[in-house]
Amino acid sequence: MSPALGPRRMTYAKDAAPPFYHGTRADLQVGDLLAPGFASIYQEQKLSWIYFSGSLDAAIWGCELAKGEGPECIYVVEPTGAFEDDPNLTDKRFPGNPTKFYRSRAPLRIVDEVTQWELHTAESLKEMKEALARMAAEGDMKIID
Repeated sequence: MSPALGPRRMTYAKDAAPPFYHGTRADLQVGDLLAPGFASIYQEQKLSWIYFSGSLDAAIWGCELAKGEGPECIYVVEPTGAFEDDPNLTDKRFPGNPTKFYRSRAPLRIVDEVTQWELHTAESLKEMKEALARMAAEGDMKIID
């Protein structure tokens, strides 16, 4: 970054270590690339980043909350370029990134698929969807892109 632009506020994924996961409703294959430019699972805004997690639980939430009609899928992914902590979580809700959520402008390569996991309970999913709806109604769903 140019010194003239000043320091960046975000923390970087200095402690990140694989495996990394991406939960979605896209039916993909090992070797496929997931690239930025898709709508968020939370809103219709097209994003210039691709998001992923070092936590299987976060990927489960990702596939459970993803829009679309396809099957819930969780992929083991490998970043193909630089990535950083997701400021939407680390700057807003979880300083230090305990959620292990990251983002990259470079594609993610699918290296494997997780075929078995435990879904969240129907009650937990309902509570999460209600919380997201409340946040949207309050205007608190802005994504730092």
